[in-house]
Amino acid sequence: MTTRRQVMKLASFAASQAALAGAVRAEGGADGVAAVSVAPLPFAQQTPMRIGAAALRVRDLAKMRTYYTDLLKFSTLRADATEVVLGVDNVALLHLIHRPDAPIERPGAAGLFHTAFLMPSRADFARWLVHAALARTPFDGFADHNVSEASYLTDPEGNGIEVYSDRPPASWEWTGDTVTMGSGHLDIDAIVAQTDTTRDQYATAPKALRIGHMHLRVGDVARGRAFYEGLIGMEPTRLSRSGVAFLSSGRYHHHIGINTWQSEGAGPRQAQETGLAWFSLAIADAAVLADRQRRLAAAGTRSDPVAGGLAVADPWGTEVRLISAQG
Repeated sequence: MTTRRQVMKLASFAASQAALAGAVRAEGGADGVAAVSVAPLPFAQQTPMRIGAAALRVRDLAKMRTYYTDLLKFSTLRADATEVVLGVDNVALLHLIHRPDAPIERPGAAGLFHTAFLMPSRADFARWLVHAALARTPFDGFADHNVSEASYLTDPEGNGIEVYSDRPPASWEWTGDTVTMGSGHLDIDAIVAQTDTTRDQYATAPKALRIGHMHLRVGDVARGRAFYEGLIGMEPTRLSRSGVAFLSSGRYHHHIGINTWQSEGAGPRQAQETGLAWFSLAIADAAVLADRQRRLAAAGTRSDPVAGGLAVADPWGTEVRLISAQG
């Protein structure tokens, strides 16, 4: 049997305390009750607004494509010399835009903190952890966030990744509109006990795997909230820590995280650099999408048409696409 110690050794991650420290840096935040979600799609994808897809500008298209297809077993939905689109069950989740001469994104710039890929169930997360461990995938950290159980990685071009599973929403603890989240020790033993740890059973990505949330680096949390809360219409779910805010739709723990831990005071992003090009928010109600367009126009914020909706830049130049949800 693969124990927690062996999982971490295979993943080239030597000590649980270092893993926890990495996760605290990655997400911020005590323990909860584990269970398996049985919804066709995770709760994060059943809310009025939810994350659709994300796009990265990358220098080495072949290497990055291989990394994500090996790591998460995404299917290639479309590919040419300029862009590869990866996803599951014909649902596009990750666009890799080829920019071979792009400068590497500057340290401390606004942009992507991590893209968080949400496993449909704890059992799926267990199978994936064993898959990643047997492939000797390096991890940056692990954490129990009360509402979820999470792991953290970095792709070959420095883009942060979270892979996680949620606990059942009924077990989340709310005080008014504030949800309890923390960064505690992750019980990897209890997770991988749900699967066969002697072999890789994660041959394909689960059909309900989606992006659960996007966590962004911003220059100022108040300005970030004014945009993502005031204009986009997300609602705050946790604001108690300095330099970070968590926002969501429909009482999910968070669809958007913003922080200044590495980027306080950052100015506009450089569009030619590597990193996050855009991400989309799928909106279930056409009237809500129309309302967001009116809000942006009233604020004098430029928006441009894209397929299924509109695109707008946040205060640091990260493009957010507001699109009509399909189904």
